[in-house]
Amino acid sequence: MDFRHTTKGRRALSAVAITTGLLLTVSGCGGGGDGKSDKGTSTASAPAKSSSDGGSKETESPESNTVLAEVKGENGLTLAVTSAKRDSGGFVTVEGTVTNNTDSIWVAASWRGDERELSKNGASIAGASLIDQKGKKKYLILRDTSGRCLCTQFTGGVRQGATAQWFAQFPAPPEGTTKVNFQVGGMPPAAIEISEG
Repeated sequence: MDFRHTTKGRRALSAVAITTGLLLTVSGCGGGGDGKSDKGTSTASAPAKSSSDGGSKETESPESNTVLAEVKGENGLTLAVTSAKRDSGGFVTVEGTVTNNTDSIWVAASWRGDERELSKNGASIAGASLIDQKGKKKYLILRDTSGRCLCTQFTGGVRQGATAQWFAQFPAPPEGTTKVNFQVGGMPPAAIEISEG
């Protein structure tokens, strides 16, 4: 009898978990058909945070006016960091944009990192790091249990002249550490300051 109650309890818990997941998925995909977001801006210019299994959102101009750092390199790419927030869960989320000013589509091949495990992330920002020069530590992007980065994948690349949003999550440096360098690929280091989320 105890076994039957345990089995029923597990089935009920599984059903609740699946239903919750489906509801979150549906609510994330919804948003009315008028082309407007909650802020009253067109959905074409609204930023999109990509998950580890999704792509990047291209826009002609980024929505955020705040730029913590901007660096240029790699034959005409411009990398901007617009946010670096420490979360209560013990990690830092860094967000920004990359603008492709090259003469062809950009696929982020050099940004995915050198580790063999990171090759499953495809064209992504998986090779990025935060460098704490004062504490002499380097923080690599967090990964899920499958080894996929908690970062943006640039599925299909970034068209010439386009700007794509990106994000990356790192373990948080100690509480007193606020100034770090964001580094990815052959881009120059971008000096940023971490804020409390």
